[in-house]
Amino acid sequence: MKYRTLGNNLTVSAVGLGCMGMSHAYGAPANKKEMTELLAQAVGMGYTFFDTAEVYGTPDNPHDNEELVGAALKPYRDKIVLATKFGIHFDMTSTAVNKPLVPDSRPEVIRASVDASLKRLGTDHIDLYYQHRLDPKVPIEEVAGVMADLIREGKITHWGLSEATEETIRRAHAVCPVTAIQNRYSMMARWYESLFPVLEELHIGYVAFSPLANGFLSGKYDKTSKFEAGTDYRSVMPQFQPDSIDQNRALLELLHRLAAEKNATPAQISLAWMLCKKPYIVPIPGTRKLNRLQENAGAADIVLSAAEVALIDEALAHMEMSHVFGGSRIVKE
Repeated sequence: MKYRTLGNNLTVSAVGLGCMGMSHAYGAPANKKEMTELLAQAVGMGYTFFDTAEVYGTPDNPHDNEELVGAALKPYRDKIVLATKFGIHFDMTSTAVNKPLVPDSRPEVIRASVDASLKRLGTDHIDLYYQHRLDPKVPIEEVAGVMADLIREGKITHWGLSEATEETIRRAHAVCPVTAIQNRYSMMARWYESLFPVLEELHIGYVAFSPLANGFLSGKYDKTSKFEAGTDYRSVMPQFQPDSIDQNRALLELLHRLAAEKNATPAQISLAWMLCKKPYIVPIPGTRKLNRLQENAGAADIVLSAAEVALIDEALAHMEMSHVFGGSRIVKE
């Protein structure tokens, strides 16, 4: 595994592990014993960057993922970087599969959240603490001020923003330096590439979530793929609908061709494309399977030249694609 630096001094594995899918959004939660073993295997492979959030769970156990991650990684705590998030809860009155998000970043809520997360994660500090979504009712400067306090108190060491815009990043960074943003990014979701100049100016890392478009870019799905109704977000995501498979044929063909040329897999090409694009991008694909964990880690060893990346970008820019899932709806409480 290779390593990268987020911000000024947070060193992480070049590919991180998004842990959400072990507990949330991809069907019923996975077997705890199996996931505990998988997380240990990830450490053994060189993964050092693990991502969770206080809301990754089920209606019965809303904090399932933090509890799983904290317990599983406790023996390796001094070797890893733990990232978690605050600032949203789900609208549980909704009947939607992917329930709307309700932002809440009031200072007292943040303080309650950090203490609860520390307890569930079984640690005395969080390495990277993200505001999960912007709260339009709380100025970002106020949130950044709380982050500065938490850093002084030793409860967190770095902080970041998720799904952030340039204006938010600049305003937040002016109060308390931001280490990383965590935004959606994949070959099908490139709308945040406009942030690259400001991230370079301010020395902020880009943690890419859903780097495989929720698994679609692995090339493993077709019109016959089935997803658990009610608990698997993919069942309602546009890129997995039968018509979309046809719309995305050119994209899948490109991935398979490049994979054959590089002796790689489509998923590895998807990750290598962003890894080779910028040195401060760190994808955090999720998985429940050992072979996928190994496959994703291998992406860090694939080299695409600047010219090859530019050719891929050009092809993507002129290619027909289906819509791709862009995130759960945000509502006001």
